Amino acid sequence: MDKIRLKKDKELFDKELSFFNKKLNEILIDYSQIFLLVDENTFNYCYPLLKIDRAYEIILIESGEENKTLESCQFIWNRLLESNADRESLLINLGGGVITDMGGFAASTYKRGIDFINIPTTLLSLIDATIGGKTAIDFLGQKNMIGLFVEPKEVLVNRYFLNTLSTREIKNGFAEVLKHGLILDKEYLYFSLQEIKKDFKEIDWNKIIEKSMELKTKIVRNDFKETGIRKILNFGHTLGHTLETYSLKHHKNYLKHGEAVILGMIFALRLSIIKFNIDKKEVDSIIEEFKTIYDFSFLTKFNLKEVLNLIDNDKKSSYNKILFILLKDIGDATFNNEISKEEIEPLLKDIILF
Repeated sequence: MDKIRLKKDKELFDKELSFFNKKLNEILIDYSQIFLLVDENTFNYCYPLLKIDRAYEIILIESGEENKTLESCQFIWNRLLESNADRESLLINLGGGVITDMGGFAASTYKRGIDFINIPTTLLSLIDATIGGKTAIDFLGQKNMIGLFVEPKEVLVNRYFLNTLSTREIKNGFAEVLKHGLILDKEYLYFSLQEIKKDFKEIDWNKIIEKSMELKTKIVRNDFKETGIRKILNFGHTLGHTLETYSLKHHKNYLKHGEAVILGMIFALRLSIIKFNIDKKEVDSIIEEFKTIYDFSFLTKFNLKEVLNLIDNDKKSSYNKILFILLKDIGDATFNNEISKEEIEPLLKDIILF
């Protein structure tokens, strides 16, 4: 595993960690029982940084999108029930998007809902998954098919968890950073593209984290249930979720969420040229930048027919219409753009191996 994503000044690190744990323990005071949800990675690399001052139980699940299932939820519910967890209990979700999505869903449905807090440990969960109150599990191979909109009681941030991540996992999360720039802030997009070229410990992570959290939070506050403007946060996700679902089923080294979203955004950018006549030269330049950051040479081929069928089941489709988020310009997104399969197919062939 690659080491050290942030410059670590020991005095500053100790001070921030002490504040983090103080805040955590203040939250725990009012609850009858405490449960900590982890996977093997967060248990080994992140859990040692926690200093919880009262009794608690650890619930350990296997990592990976393939485990974000109803069966894993049943395991969590069983553990809560076996421990006689009442409605005044608290579940702490320590992990990335899989842990926070599934832990939030499990907590929100146990005895009609117990409180949960999220402690994001990946860049993806820090700037995206833990913001906005989306909780979900995958079902019958479909991404995030069963879930609720429920806000965590608190989101506690310790940026030094980024030091535990691999290069691939950092880039996985950075896809959402790039998305925020594409849909909301052109200047931020180009700043981000320059930052990701640096040695990771030289990146201005504070600015990246703060800006992305600010952009997403502003959208979510205006449209919590995703009936309007919040839909633009799904840029790249209509095809992205489809490719992620397919890859999880068929590829041994399957696509991570952010990698699938990058491919989805490349598709949506190409589609935006056709539908809104945005600057092709600028789009081509951005796509070339993406290709220098993300390597998809590990992928085997996709089946075009199956991919097209999977798009039909996407949550963002409505009334049997396939809806895409597109750009009227870089930094200016529009939602509810109906695209036919006949338009999708030829463009797909130019982007994905079939």
